[in-house]
Amino acid sequence: MGRNCKTWHANSRATLFALSGSPTPERAQPSRDTFQHFRVFEMHAVAPVVHAPRGAAPAPRRVRGASRLSVRRAAAEPLGLGSLVPDTLREMETDEEFKLAKERLETEGQAALTREERARRRRALTGMNVPSFDAFVAERGVTPLRRKPTTILQVNIGLYCNQACSHCHVESSPLRKEEVMSAKTANRLIELMDNSNGSIKTLDITGGAPEMMEQFRPLVVAARKRGIEVIDRCNLTVLFEPGQEDLPEFLAGNGVKVVASLPCYSEENTDKQRGAGVFSRSIAALVELNKVGYGVKGTGLDLDLMYNPGGAFLPPSEAALTEAYRSELGDTYGVQFSRLVTLTNMPIKRFADYLHREGKTEEYMRLLVENFNPAAAEGVMCRDLVSVSWDGRVFDCDFNQQLDMPMPRSFGRKGGDEKNQGAGLTVFDVESLDELTGTRLAVDNHCFGCTAGAGSSCSGATA
Repeated sequence: MGRNCKTWHANSRATLFALSGSPTPERAQPSRDTFQHFRVFEMHAVAPVVHAPRGAAPAPRRVRGASRLSVRRAAAEPLGLGSLVPDTLREMETDEEFKLAKERLETEGQAALTREERARRRRALTGMNVPSFDAFVAERGVTPLRRKPTTILQVNIGLYCNQACSHCHVESSPLRKEEVMSAKTANRLIELMDNSNGSIKTLDITGGAPEMMEQFRPLVVAARKRGIEVIDRCNLTVLFEPGQEDLPEFLAGNGVKVVASLPCYSEENTDKQRGAGVFSRSIAALVELNKVGYGVKGTGLDLDLMYNPGGAFLPPSEAALTEAYRSELGDTYGVQFSRLVTLTNMPIKRFADYLHREGKTEEYMRLLVENFNPAAAEGVMCRDLVSVSWDGRVFDCDFNQQLDMPMPRSFGRKGGDEKNQGAGLTVFDVESLDELTGTRLAVDNHCFGCTAGAGSSCSGATA
């Protein structure tokens, strides 16, 4: 069909799309014993280190817009792709935006940059006479923003990543080697799962590239032994990093749900957002996951793809975009997947910097406010999700985590000592996440991103 992802967004407010084309035909289901009975693999720790290029000079970077034949070959011959880290570091060294951001971070500090970012959003909203988010939703009759019992424990176990994507709200990269979860904090999370009295249904593990963190596999095994669903938020290219050769089998053997980032079915658009060569590696990784049963009907191994817009516009409907993904990925590369979920770009961190550079902060904030959906506000993920950072601090959501807005220590029964109240609540300040039920959610002007259009969450649309 040859559609480019950009053709979905001629109008940033468009919500209805007419599609044609036949669905991807059924494919034969591979026969593997692991489909019938999930088995727990031995823990295999992989430290988040930067790997030097193997051999002599690294292969030249792929040219954006290369032929689909080259991508098919990468999918058919995934072995030998090697680590993406050297290429990512090279791009970061030559990318003026990354260099400027790094310099400002070193000279001004993260807290100052976050305050500046918030002030830009506030100035944009002031011109529209928009009140605080809390007041805005209350005026529209939304149920008070308080926590329900926690069912999803989302854990960012480290900011190290083999990629450095332009839209990343976590600002992960191969340079983030120090922000890694300790065994002590991981063990505390396991204790909290045991103390939840069955209320925690899902352990959602993210990063960075979480699979490269030392505590990833121990947490997966511990949660699955307790009957808790595990989600791995995977960038796909991690499958070809040294030490990850058995990753598909480990995930399948433990029945882990994979939510994989693929912002477009176009090589050009994906590489523009995520780095040169990422699309071909992603296709090759999807083929490898299909081989062990992921995305194949009847295996019970879910493989969801996550789309986020490549600019300052809202995502189209999940149903319409799913048909395009199935057609393009299935017909062209033979790739199967379970579901497509869409995620709105939050106006924070690297995407906020992009909006500022392009002079689009006010335009984007206006788009979010004018498309506010009360139903999406009712379904925001923070009502029943707890987010934990690599250092054990507790937040209402992953976005608050990146903006350094932790829950106050007073929310825990232990209360914490007075001199450390400003540090925020940690996993060591509570005996059970049940203690947080009924507490007030921390919100700010970035929250308009989760309540626009069909809504946005780590699980996709909310309305």
